Amino acid sequence: MAEKRALITGITGQDGSYLSELLLSKGYEVHGIVRRVALEDPANRLSRLEAVRSRLKLHAASLESYASLHQVVEKVRPDECYHLAAQSFVSYSFDDEFSTLQTNINGTHYLLAVLKNLAPDCRFYFAGSSEMFGKADEVPQTESTRFHPRSTYGISKVAGFDLTRNYREAYHLHASGGILFNHESPRRGFEFVTRKITAGVARIVAGTAGELRLGNLDAKRDWGHAREYVEAMWSMLQQPAPDDYVVATGETHSVREFVELAFRYAGLDYRKYVAIDEDLYRPSEVTILQGDASKARRVLGWTHSVRFAELVREMVVNDCRAQGLGDFQCS
Repeated sequence: MAEKRALITGITGQDGSYLSELLLSKGYEVHGIVRRVALEDPANRLSRLEAVRSRLKLHAASLESYASLHQVVEKVRPDECYHLAAQSFVSYSFDDEFSTLQTNINGTHYLLAVLKNLAPDCRFYFAGSSEMFGKADEVPQTESTRFHPRSTYGISKVAGFDLTRNYREAYHLHASGGILFNHESPRRGFEFVTRKITAGVARIVAGTAGELRLGNLDAKRDWGHAREYVEAMWSMLQQPAPDDYVVATGETHSVREFVELAFRYAGLDYRKYVAIDEDLYRPSEVTILQGDASKARRVLGWTHSVRFAELVREMVVNDCRAQGLGDFQCS
């Protein structure tokens, strides 16, 4: 039997890199869409893919260009498509609402339209987000919880989610949406609060920084490990029928808890180093996000095993190593 071909947008990101490794381990031929600048500067822009770069087939294209997506899909003819690419930094979406909406909504629409026309049998995964729930009217949140996004990013994800469902219902595409709650790893971007914290701890231990500036420490999130969450993505596309699933741990922890634990691993008291910066607060805050992944466990057989404390420690140790520190200095 010929190996399956998978196409991943956002392949250079945290989730894209873990998903690439998972699919390659399952015998897939893995293709990825990247910006042309990434191919011109692979050392910096393809660093997360370093371990598997030689086994991937990368194509230059833009989510903002229907023509370029058409060209890639026509060439690849994928069996599965994982749409992970997006402007995904929530705080930035407040600063540039227009590009966030344009990239995230149009990019999803273009890709769905191209697949409908060129590869209608391709199974499609849309990367939704817990930010779609925003000011949720129930805790925990399930697949049937009403969306009330509190950021342009969340709004754009609701639109993409609805587009995916519409193509499933109107054109019978095998299109599924994953409502993934916060998932982190040592590959998380430095602009995200979790990586900002662990990298900040490592710099303080190394003596290259004296403080860490953060916003709202009381916000609560449901944090899991990205390596486990990509397994849920793959499982969704193996089901006989497409559907939508919440993927979460079901546990919440505050940013303060994350900070306290990260500094504790370095033998430090966070209160001596963390400064609250009100400029880092969101204009409209999301207080608590907590997911109920009962459906994913029941239908997909998906479970998580990495606990919150293990996740924080792995990220702190990784950033200590990046600073040339031994594990014992951050453990």
